[in-house]
Amino acid sequence: MPEERRKRNILVEEVPNLPMEEQPTELVERKGVGHPDSICDAVAEAVSVELSRAYRDRFGRVLHHNIDKGLLVAGGATPMLGGGRVDDPMRLIFGDRATYEYKGVRLPVGEIAEATAKSWLRGNLRFVDPDAHMVFENQIKPGSPELTDIFEREEVGANDTSAGVGYAPLSETEKLVLAVERHLNSTAFKAAHPEAGEDIKVMGYRFGRELTLTVALAFVDRFVHDEAAYFERKGKIHDRLQAFVGRQAHSMDDVTIDINTLDERGRGTGGMYLTVLGTSAEGGDCGQVGRGNRVNGVIAFNRPATTEAAAGKNPVSHVGKIYNLLSHEVAERIYVEVEGLREVTVYLCSQIGHPIDEPLVAAAQLVLCEGAELGDVRSEVHEVIDRELATVDRFIERLIQGELKVW
Repeated sequence: MPEERRKRNILVEEVPNLPMEEQPTELVERKGVGHPDSICDAVAEAVSVELSRAYRDRFGRVLHHNIDKGLLVAGGATPMLGGGRVDDPMRLIFGDRATYEYKGVRLPVGEIAEATAKSWLRGNLRFVDPDAHMVFENQIKPGSPELTDIFEREEVGANDTSAGVGYAPLSETEKLVLAVERHLNSTAFKAAHPEAGEDIKVMGYRFGRELTLTVALAFVDRFVHDEAAYFERKGKIHDRLQAFVGRQAHSMDDVTIDINTLDERGRGTGGMYLTVLGTSAEGGDCGQVGRGNRVNGVIAFNRPATTEAAAGKNPVSHVGKIYNLLSHEVAERIYVEVEGLREVTVYLCSQIGHPIDEPLVAAAQLVLCEGAELGDVRSEVHEVIDRELATVDRFIERLIQGELKVW
């Protein structure tokens, strides 16, 4: 890389913020793998990864595509104790743009998208049969000439003027919310509690050192034969989850866990959160790409966030994806490698057409440890940012290979 390309606009500053752990109130959410928004994000990203591989296999390079406008339209179902029925299938709509033809050779974009979605659904949602419970609609259109042309240039530049923001470290509340959903959706937990569906949402509310976890957990009706069994199993899940959180929460004075707070005994199926397939998308809730978790796995309401949907965007030029994930990774590396820091927030902003390793600005905002001075850490922080930008091609390759989770 020529020397002049290394003159990046990197800013490092101290901010007088309270670290998240010391702020009085914190709200953090996590949508699990079976949540309709998570399904949309996961499928969109899987389609992007498969399209990238297909483009490389066929043409030797990743071509223009963005599959980040997907929509999951809820179907219709009738949950019943002992097992209900699916009345109407869910509809998964693939949207946005992709390259269908390159130098006279066509690629079956729609077929790849549908096959990828079916594979993901079979691998992640135990009771969803994509052939019986889903209808797929391809609304992916050919890309615009100008954005497609970016991929023909000697150096692929940013395809948008956009900004990403990331931070480190995760707070204890963020870690706990993430850990709870992953635990509930783990293979071991499903083996012990097959009635627990994949559609799980966890909301963490911390006030001081007291944490309340509100969990929405879809029960699979075929494993629940009467109302007593539902509430008995819900109680066992609560106790098991309370024990798990007790082992994970190190600085909380108290943790309260509430599961399915809309439940009410004596109301039959109307007083229980029952599903046929383990996801509310079967009949209750729609989903959309970009409405789910941020790229670090949580929705943290006290933190800065971009409005970009990373899932499904192409990994080569779309800074709405690259900078979104890279900002979190750079923040983490700064926090781990540079002593004297309580928290790090990194902002990356692009200009369309400009090299991805030369953002309009790369800014790090630091909350310093007591006794530390900005002058003591500025050069080290600058060096980490410069290094990570200089090696962004390696980071992009990891995105192409699907090594980084975006939800």
